[in-house]
Amino acid sequence: MVLRCKSIAYGLVVVGLTVASSALAQDCTPKHKFATVEPGFITVAAVAYAPYSTIDEAGNVGGVDGDLLHAIAEAECLKVKTVPVDAAAAIQYVLSGKADTASGDWYRTAEREKILNLSEPLYLDQMSIYSKDGWGTIADLEGKKVGTLQGDLWDADLKKVLGDNLSLYPTAVGLVQDLTAGRIVAFIEGAAFGAVAKSKGELKDIKIVNVASDERVKASVGPGQGCFVIARANTDLLEAVNATLVEMKGNGKLEAVVVKHGLPASAAQTGKASVIK
Repeated sequence: MVLRCKSIAYGLVVVGLTVASSALAQDCTPKHKFATVEPGFITVAAVAYAPYSTIDEAGNVGGVDGDLLHAIAEAECLKVKTVPVDAAAAIQYVLSGKADTASGDWYRTAEREKILNLSEPLYLDQMSIYSKDGWGTIADLEGKKVGTLQGDLWDADLKKVLGDNLSLYPTAVGLVQDLTAGRIVAFIEGAAFGAVAKSKGELKDIKIVNVASDERVKASVGPGQGCFVIARANTDLLEAVNATLVEMKGNGKLEAVVVKHGLPASAAQTGKASVIK
């Protein structure tokens, strides 16, 4: 009964807020002009890949990429529309014009650059050593049993350095299990994996250290740079996205977003844009 008594007053408040919101929308002036898949929205093909890209119960994109996209949209008087997709489909959504961009730690690569516009780098996907001893260099691992995931950027170089002591795993679960059981003394994976695990209370006895640069392993010297992928023809959107990203780097807001989601502040220190060849 109390809630019903308040309903009329609540309705008046909602009307007032709606009018105010409409006025704000009319007063909002976008910083750039560009076309989007759906007027009034930046449509994102969102891949669930925490902490870079998450999708909540309401179907909205979050994580590092999500926060940055919302900031870009706000600067352009737009909203973000989320289309959850599998990783294998995300790029095709952008190429086919079903989405303006995609979230999920998309590397700046030479092959990708041939068919898409790549935004300014968002963050570094830094490689880290996970161990009970706190090792931080490739040299620390020589002569020891070490694991890493199949398909990582550093696999081929690491194999040359560590030889038969390096084992490739199909899943991160196997890495953690074997490290815990002592079958390996360390494994190498991106810093993001540790950020997510620590947020869940996992890896309590495991120390995570960013790998020191080692010329023998290229990914330790030049980590992969995440970016937003944008249709080749939509250079106006690329310009708008880059403008907000550069501003956020300059005022420290991009670093704050990275740290908010459990990544080290150093991940935001991307340096100049580069591509993986």
